[in-house]
Amino acid sequence: MSASNLPRASSTATFYKEATTRKAAEAEAKGWTKLVSRLQVPALRGRPSVPDRHLLAYEDVFASGRCDLLLGDVIALADRDPAVLPRLTRLVDGVCHDLRAAVAETGEVVPLAECVPALYLDRIRPGGRLDRWYLLRDLSFTLPYTDVTLTVHELARYTANGRPLTLNVAASIDSVRRALGANRRWLAGLTQGDPTEPNIADPLCWLDFECAGRNTAAGEAANLFWYLMAMGGWLVPRYQPDVYSRTLRLALPARTSPCIDHLELHAAARHIDIRYSWNTGPGRHAAIKEALHGLCGQGGIGMDQLHAFLALRILGVIPASRLTGHDLLLVLIKLAESQDPAASLDAFFTTVPVPHSDPAEWSRSAPAPAGDRTSEPATARPDRSHHRRRNRNRRRDRSRTGRRRSRRGHQPPRPGAGSAGPARRC
Repeated sequence: MSASNLPRASSTATFYKEATTRKAAEAEAKGWTKLVSRLQVPALRGRPSVPDRHLLAYEDVFASGRCDLLLGDVIALADRDPAVLPRLTRLVDGVCHDLRAAVAETGEVVPLAECVPALYLDRIRPGGRLDRWYLLRDLSFTLPYTDVTLTVHELARYTANGRPLTLNVAASIDSVRRALGANRRWLAGLTQGDPTEPNIADPLCWLDFECAGRNTAAGEAANLFWYLMAMGGWLVPRYQPDVYSRTLRLALPARTSPCIDHLELHAAARHIDIRYSWNTGPGRHAAIKEALHGLCGQGGIGMDQLHAFLALRILGVIPASRLTGHDLLLVLIKLAESQDPAASLDAFFTTVPVPHSDPAEWSRSAPAPAGDRTSEPATARPDRSHHRRRNRNRRRDRSRTGRRRSRRGHQPPRPGAGSAGPARRC
């Protein structure tokens, strides 16, 4: 039977996800099974039989009206309109509740080798991406506001700011390898495994189960925190714009980003004085504060548990060679801060919220939460024409690139059409 003739499991639209191998599809289905009784997740309707393809058929929660937006969309709207902040707070609170409940109900202290390896052991292994990006090549970059060019290896001999911070990437990677050894034991529970802005729908529903299973509590927190701090509002839209536009419903542009305000190089002393502002929108600022309160408050996860996992997220997602000198130095400063024993949660996650935009620019057409649609005035209903055009454009783009990461419903891929390859994992 060809994919184009596959019967639908129900009259509701279906999202077809393709795994790289049969084993990966089986692992994802198994991970979903571990969560379905505990979390809000899409229905898994089956695994269509298509020659040389490994598909999973999920409920399309957007086409069914169960959900409207993704976490990244709600943050972007809250950056623009303070009226969206309560909706954002509810969503982040729900995420934190689910992560805490996973530890309370299924938590065990286990060797890291018993956890899902994709975001931890696979990335930290010798010869893996961290070695390729930072150790096996000596990447050069120009210091912002100077004409001085340094390499990452040379930077290891420098200190920064008053503490001082050591900008030694190789030493940080070695420290992470020791902390995240296969036999090191961590508190871990059954979770979705990749709590990022494209994987959390509103009203709360968890999406994407490639990493579902037993995951460390600290690793899940670090993943969420760094995505809120740097990935969702800065690095992904700037360096992976295709991923950003494909994985969010609205994909609104970021209104601000972190910035180095002052840099002074003391070459003889091998010291750099840096002042920076970690600028965010007010919605993102609120989401970070809410997540910290939800996961780290009242005896929750401490900075001492986050050091290694934060370093892995900071270094292991966007290749260093793609970053400008300004952005690479900011990333390396945050790496050094994350490894500083004196660093506190409040200091590391300090952000500078920019004011909301002028009320005339607020998005009146933002869709209401799915549960509120019946009371939505007809005059306030969103104009979907822009999204329909974007949907058509993205379907065309996916047919060219073979990627099928969009959260909108679509027909199963046809045999011989562009491969629906694995989603890029951030």
